[in-house]
Amino acid sequence: MFLSHYSLGQEHVGYKRLDFPLLKLSIVGGRPFSCGGQQIFRKRLLSARYGIQDMEGSAKRIYEAALGTPEDHLVILLAHNGPTGLGSELNDICGKDWVFGGGDHGDPDLAQAISNLKETTNVSIPLVVFGHMHKELAHGNGLRKMIVVGTHNIIYLNGAIVPRVKRSTNETSLQASNSDGTYRAFTLVEILNGQVNKISESWVSVVGNETTLEEEHILFKSNGQSSR
Repeated sequence: MFLSHYSLGQEHVGYKRLDFPLLKLSIVGGRPFSCGGQQIFRKRLLSARYGIQDMEGSAKRIYEAALGTPEDHLVILLAHNGPTGLGSELNDICGKDWVFGGGDHGDPDLAQAISNLKETTNVSIPLVVFGHMHKELAHGNGLRKMIVVGTHNIIYLNGAIVPRVKRSTNETSLQASNSDGTYRAFTLVEILNGQVNKISESWVSVVGNETTLEEEHILFKSNGQSSR
């Protein structure tokens, strides 16, 4: 199965569902303007544009967006930030890395929506994709865990590799000497027979019209083991 972010085109998926019948796949969007934590960010804007007043109302909107998903479709939840409940250490997938002692910086409304969907529907959610929480931790504290296999075997994937595009320098592994080249990160998910089969972080060199896969780091394979 192949689906890139370009497939969404100009569509905004916040609090919405997009169905891809040929792929038997639906994308359900989380809360717009989220920046993590217990407080709603840009509350007045969310209220004016979506009628959302609080986390409970937001969780309900995400939940309702997933209702009506065709029975033979998988659902991928797509959000700016991940849900609460995935750890509170500074290097956890949604952990606070900018304060001493860490903390859970996930979105409680997204967590509640996922819980409600699993408890009250038969919607299949193999994957939740988000970003916001950068892979490289603040203050030089190393790297963040970018993948978690949670309850109900839902895979939570953080794609926030920053920067995603680097100029060709001696510090990269680019083979080309062209200074106009770039080194670009892609997070790839392979889904086979309704299950996530493989997830990888790949770095591709781009020089003119030439592209080369330079690195591939396997984050997950279908034996259920995450690599980081």
